[in-house]
Amino acid sequence: MIRVWGERIRRADPRWQDLGLTLLVQVATTIPFVVPRDPLDSPATWPAYMLTTLGNVPLVWRRRAPVPAIFGMVAAGTLYALALDGPGQPLPYAPLIGVYTMALLCPARVRITMGVTLTGLILASVALNTGTARELLFALFVFAAAYALGRLQYTRQAYTEAVEARAAELERANRIEAEQAAARERARIAREMHDILSHAVSIMIVQAEAGPVAVRRAPERAEAAFDAIAETGRDAMAQLRTMLGVLRTDRAAAPQAAPRSPQPGIEELAGLVERVRGSGPRVSYERTGAVRALPAALEATVHRVVQEALTNVVKHAGASQVSVCLEYGPRALTLTVTDDGRGPGPAATAAAGGHGLIGIRERAAAHGGTAHHGPGPGGLGFSLRVVLVTSPLEVGS
Repeated sequence: MIRVWGERIRRADPRWQDLGLTLLVQVATTIPFVVPRDPLDSPATWPAYMLTTLGNVPLVWRRRAPVPAIFGMVAAGTLYALALDGPGQPLPYAPLIGVYTMALLCPARVRITMGVTLTGLILASVALNTGTARELLFALFVFAAAYALGRLQYTRQAYTEAVEARAAELERANRIEAEQAAARERARIAREMHDILSHAVSIMIVQAEAGPVAVRRAPERAEAAFDAIAETGRDAMAQLRTMLGVLRTDRAAAPQAAPRSPQPGIEELAGLVERVRGSGPRVSYERTGAVRALPAALEATVHRVVQEALTNVVKHAGASQVSVCLEYGPRALTLTVTDDGRGPGPAATAAAGGHGLIGIRERAAAHGGTAHHGPGPGGLGFSLRVVLVTSPLEVGS
């Protein structure tokens, strides 16, 4: 309960806080006027009480004008000491709070000037009162303590503000990083969806267009074409289910709803080439160099790049022959896809302007590699060459 009330007070309007503090000091200064007194002490009169109250009123604007507030308190106290002989106070509550506020809010120049001025006023007050070293040391100590507390509070507030600013900056940085990560993930998903659907739909369209001709001329080929359409559709659906399963956010509620499967790799390229070969062009596939296992992410990239390259051949090149070659180097894998089709004419330019070759370049860059395309050997057809780094040393070589 105390903590709750403390938090409410801390969050209250500063003007209400100052008014509450003024009333609290007023209660403290009222106590000597109401407690039983020795008959030999100075009488508690209404003028003395009103002048004491007048010395507490400047606390209301202590934040807005700390220096005038202190001078107002000192003036009321001086008038009280010179003109009236009323009950004294154990401590100068209002001036001490004024010094604390001045130390907290005022710049160094003002603090130095006020420190010299108040020290002189304390010396004069002690000389007019008891003139003892004990009173002087006590007065200097309590006012110095009020000043020190004000500076400590200033340091604490500055540290808290710095920590809060740092936390806000980290929160902004984390939010930006999360947004960038989400954007990268959206781009990756877009590439995957493009590769899967574009390849599957292209093969199915080619097979479907060839189907009626085959029905009339070679029924046995028509059956193979329809089987290829079905197989391509099933493969695309399987890959889409895998991807959508990864995207599910309710995996805890339905852990068996969409099991994750490995991404397609280099070993699946033979089946990919065979499906494309069944749609028309003759596709050759070879691997040279020291064939070895590669990281799963790299193998998935190789598969997607070949898939996209063959899709572009089927959609745009009108080629009769395509070659796919993987060359395993010491620190890099070079992938080359070459066809004897139309070459880099308007159709190929349109294809390069789409998402396909852009996605290939992005995939290559993700593995520290490069992607280049242009005319095939002798200026005929179209050639795509992608270099993927398999060892970090290749980056600096």
